[in-house]
Amino acid sequence: MRAETRKARPLSKITIDHEDDASENTVSAQLDDTHVAPTFAELGVRDEIVRALSEMGIERTFAIQELTLPLALAGDDLIGQARTGMGKTFGFGVPLLHRVTTAASGTAPLDGTPRALVIVPTRELCVQVTHDLENAAKYLPGSGKKGLEVLAIYGGRPYEQQIDQLKKGVDVIVGTPGRLLDLANQSHLILGKIGVLVMDEADEMLDLGFLPDIERILGMVPDKRQTMLFSATMPGPIITLARTFLTQPTHIRAEEPQSSAVHERTNQLVYRLMRSTRPNWSLASCRPTVAARR
Repeated sequence: MRAETRKARPLSKITIDHEDDASENTVSAQLDDTHVAPTFAELGVRDEIVRALSEMGIERTFAIQELTLPLALAGDDLIGQARTGMGKTFGFGVPLLHRVTTAASGTAPLDGTPRALVIVPTRELCVQVTHDLENAAKYLPGSGKKGLEVLAIYGGRPYEQQIDQLKKGVDVIVGTPGRLLDLANQSHLILGKIGVLVMDEADEMLDLGFLPDIERILGMVPDKRQTMLFSATMPGPIITLARTFLTQPTHIRAEEPQSSAVHERTNQLVYRLMRSTRPNWSLASCRPTVAARR
């Protein structure tokens, strides 16, 4: 279960790798306790998004957000690496929302056909990312009368509801690979106008065996797009995968290479459920049985 920390804290080391066909350069920057992270407004984020984030108590950026936002807002491809709990969701979510609602960004105008796609490995993460994007987008204009439409698409729930919402019009899709592919193959989900593509927790998707589905989905989206890949760890297969569908990406690592995948300030809880209670379970109705790490 991921947590967005609300107060930005400086890191001791930030490494940026720029990769292209000819060379690979590494630039290291040292940040001390005097470093003050910029606000989202100072980085040029739309006022509507800044207002929504402010209402959530978020004003200044984390290191991963501070480094990725200037590139992401400009439409560059990038690989963002930071541990769970370090703010990756808004690292890609804020520029995604900004670009699909800003005419000067180069993305096509909103018309109810999805303009951005976030691929995630699990339904729990799908729900959480969707919730975060909806909160950040609450004041943004969209294709519908209610503003920007964000839809979660994942297995374990009826197709009909998701199909009905797609027919009504959706601007941003957050989904798991299997259900995304099912709806796309049935022509209910149109991916031909996607301008921003994000893969979140890419390392987990490889571990869960989603690579074939992801490759099929990538074959359905336009070649001309912005692609962002975010992950807590960056094993060799992830780098290889990234190089096949990103264009001269900048690799931003907001942690030291030997850091673990989960931030020390993130609480991990395990909930033990009886099989009979699983269909209707919720976090509010359960008590943790194991605290894995603080």
